[in-house]
Amino acid sequence: MSLTLERPREAAPSEAPAPLPQPAQASEPALHDILIIDYSGELEKTWATMILASTAAAMGAKCRVFVTFWGLQTFVRDERRITGRNWMQRLLSFMQRPGISHRKLSKMNFLGMGPWMMRRLAKQYQVSSPKELLEVAQALGVEFMPCQMTMDMYGLTKDDLVEGMGEPVGAATVIGLMQQGSSPLFI
Repeated sequence: MSLTLERPREAAPSEAPAPLPQPAQASEPALHDILIIDYSGELEKTWATMILASTAAAMGAKCRVFVTFWGLQTFVRDERRITGRNWMQRLLSFMQRPGISHRKLSKMNFLGMGPWMMRRLAKQYQVSSPKELLEVAQALGVEFMPCQMTMDMYGLTKDDLVEGMGEPVGAATVIGLMQQGSSPLFI
């Protein structure tokens, strides 16, 4: 048995070289639905929630904000001082005043001096307040979803909440949105 090596065949002069692959066209990245889970009622986290929600909506992304636990206190009307149906619920609202204009800082609150300084700096540097950002976010179509369980626990009704809040939902709705591809952000 003899082994012979064959030379590779050279292309005939009339054959054209194979075309080079073309680079893929750069396309716009797909925007995912954004799902912000707002469970903190602290001023700086409320601010971050409103900035991210309004920015996502301005960029064309579908944005929803699920508000639960202390985050829900942010969305109680500012003029409601005491909320709840029993003495414990009322005492909780007395100890942590509800409303977007009454948020405290998580650090350096200093009996209200910290939030006052933050608001003053925001005004000086033309940064929109959380209340203004909430109005912008709602105008851009951000959907705010209050947590039904938290509303029950705090004794809140739909009338206690700011104008434009969606229907109360539960954890199953939030998990379902994540399973459908919404990108979650926890604040």
